[in-house]
Formats: sequence, C-alpha cells, structure tokens
Amino acid sequence: MTRFILFAAALLIATAAQATDYTVVVSKQTQADDGWKRVVETLVKKHNATVLTYDASVTEALPALRKSYPRYVCFVAQPSEAGRKFVATVHTITRQFNDDPYTDCFWGILTGYDAANALRIAKCDKPLTVRKVASGTEIALEMCEEGLWYDELVKGKMVKKEKGGVAKQLEGPADTTEALVKTLNDYKADAFVTSGHASEHNWSIGYSYRNGQFSCKDGVLYGLDTTGKKFPVNSPNPKVYLPIGNCLMGHVDSKDAMAIAYMNSAGVNQMLGYTVPTGYGYGGWGCLDYFLEQPGRYTFTEAFFANHAALIHRLTTTDAEPGLRGDRDTVAFYGDPAWEARMAKAPTAWDQTLTHKGNVWTFEIKPNRGEKTFAPINTNGSQRGYRPIVQFLPRRLKKAEVIEGTDLKPVITDNFILIPNPRTCEPTKSYRIVFRAEPLR
Repeated sequence: MTRFILFAAALLIATAAQATDYTVVVSKQTQADDGWKRVVETLVKKHNATVLTYDASVTEALPALRKSYPRYVCFVAQPSEAGRKFVATVHTITRQFNDDPYTDCFWGILTGYDAANALRIAKCDKPLTVRKVASGTEIALEMCEEGLWYDELVKGKMVKKEKGGVAKQLEGPADTTEALVKTLNDYKADAFVTSGHASEHNWSIGYSYRNGQFSCKDGVLYGLDTTGKKFPVNSPNPKVYLPIGNCLMGHVDSKDAMAIAYMNSAGVNQMLGYTVPTGYGYGGWGCLDYFLEQPGRYTFTEAFFANHAALIHRLTTTDAEPGLRGDRDTVAFYGDPAWEARMAKAPTAWDQTLTHKGNVWTFEIKPNRGEKTFAPINTNGSQRGYRPIVQFLPRRLKKAEVIEGTDLKPVITDNFILIPNPRTCEPTKSYRIVFRAEPLR
C-alpha cells in the first residue's frame, strides 16, 4: 500500500523571488545600537541574509518567516533580551512555519558579553574540525581523534586518548579544577563537555565527591579549586561547548551568566544549554549520540536539531513522560547556526546515504557493527542511546510519497528524514526507503 506524507501548507510557501536561506531577526532596540548593528551587518554580508526587526516581541517576526521560509534563522539578541522566555518563544515560533510539529529551520541565538564579543562570533567563517575533546564527565573517546575526560563520579579517575592511540585509564588529581582549565588554555580543546550540578553562575565539577568549581565575573570564566585558588580561563581558539547534563547553564539571566563567560573568555562560538533545572536529560545528553558518537556526520547545529527532532517524534508517537515535555522548549542553542563545526571523521556504527534521480529519492542504511549496529555507543548520563536515524535533506521538499520501506516507519518532513531506531539489527535485512518527492521551491 502506498503511503503519503504531506507537509507545508501551500499558503506558507514563498515564491522563488521571495525565498532566502538565511534570515537575521533582531529587535529594533538592538538594531539601533551601533555595535550590535555591526553584528547584524556582518551576518548579512557573510550569508547574503535578509533582516527582520520587531518592536515588543520576537513573535512579531513569525508571519514574515512563514512567507520567506528560510533554512537558517539567527536571532541576534543582547544578554538582557536572551532569557528563558526568549528561548522558549524561539522554539515555539520556529515550529510554526508549516503544519507539522517539527522545527522548520536551523536556528541559533547570537549574543555575547558585549557587541564586540558577539561580533567575534559573527565574523568567524572558517569551519571547525573537532579533533581534541575535553570533558568533565565520561565520553566515548573511541569516537574521537584525541581527548581526555575526568570522572565526575570517581575521584582521581581520568581517561586519555592520544592521537593514533587507544583510550587509557590514568590517575588524575583529586581536585581537577586546574587540570580542566588547562584543557582549555593549554590543550586548546575544540569541544568541551560538562555535566553535574550547576547554576547560571557556577559549575560544581565533582558530582559525587568534593571538587572545585567553575565560575565567572565580568565576562571572564575561571576555575576555583577546593583551597580557594583561582585559575582564569583564557582560551581564544574557536570551540563548541556541550553542558549536556548541567542545570541552568544555558540560561542567560544577565551579562554575568556562565554562558556569556564561555563565549567571552573561552572562545565558544556555539553551545547548547538548559535554561531550567534538569532531571530528565533527553534534550542535552542525546546531542552526544548525534554529534560525538556519529563523528563527521553532523555539524554541531545539525546534531542539536536531530536530537530535538527525535524528542518531538517521541512526544508525538508515544505516551511521553512529563520530563520529556519539560525538555522540549528549555534547551537553548547559541551562535551562528550556519557556522560549521563537526567531529573529525571516524568509522561510524552505520553508513547512511541519500541519492536521487529526478524526484525519486533513495535513503540507505548500511550496518557496520553486525547485530550491535543500532545499540548505544556510550550510556553515561540520562536518556542515552537508541536515537532515531536522521538525515537532513539538501533542499526542502513539499510532498513525499513512500514507495519502498514503509516497514521502517519513516517520517519525511520538508527538511529531513527520520527513521525510528530499529534497536536490533538483522545483517541481511535491507534498511532502505525509496520515496517520490517534489521540491518545495
């Protein structure tokens, strides 16, 4: 039986003359500031972007976004504008370009300690290949070119992988404050991962034992060990930050928020973060499943939105737990969404390819780990593993007719394909869907 999946109401589709791939949304107040106006102008020049301004609420931009239907939307905001409510509103309006429940663009909130900090992020146009990863919690180093992590649960435990080697457990310091600062200042990690107790103004490094903390003042991040010794962070190399299990790390409640300090003194160009206390974890931890554990497949932006698509899919297809609903609109994404940061390529658990001839598209999945292909890579954290398989489309599609592979229960929106994780792998089975789809514009 042929299955039809329809998305994108016709009245929301822009004409080719109106279409743009990148839109900057900014308040009139921020646009009137010379420094922040320069941030907007930099993005416009870099991405050939259009600009939408609003008076009282960012929701005012929604009608124009529906008409132009951009692939990327960057919300330029001063710290005073980028609070919890703003993040939730951005989540909501970017799911309303059409009639399906999923996010309809890649978006990011570009802010900073001041306009100069935001301008540094906006100007960065060189893609980042993440070769070095440093973490305050266990991560899958086997999927990284090199890196190290300090255990938040076991005092003195660290694991390190040298380039070309294998991960080895070593003895680390009981207080890892200085060591973690050095991963930023001296080791120059390309990606930094944290978990554990936190607030808008500090991060407690040890989860189950006494350790130091990270804090900030006047836009400068620093470590403070258990003796009170201070270690300032000065790490200008561009990087991404994943506070996947931290409460409130993504909440910009003022210029003195930790998120702002990471951008200002730790070279962070893109980051995610919870704007609320978290006890569930799907919206944060799952980004490791896509970004770090499928190395090279997704940009950091794509990994964040793949995980959010997985969350929405679970909400719409299961009797989801209240905690999952709490994750839906509370994890922020900061930075220029079109900036590319991705893990150095490495063998993945499966290969996935998308090809097309005319309007007929074929999406194939090739298992690489036998029966364990779809099993979790690493289970540290909350809500780990068994994420759906997600493939972003190179251009928007307005209609999809599945002609092969309906047993895989694919969801095809105008901008991505999602297949629920099969969980068990049958090596002789064909994991393929074929569908007919017309371009949106």
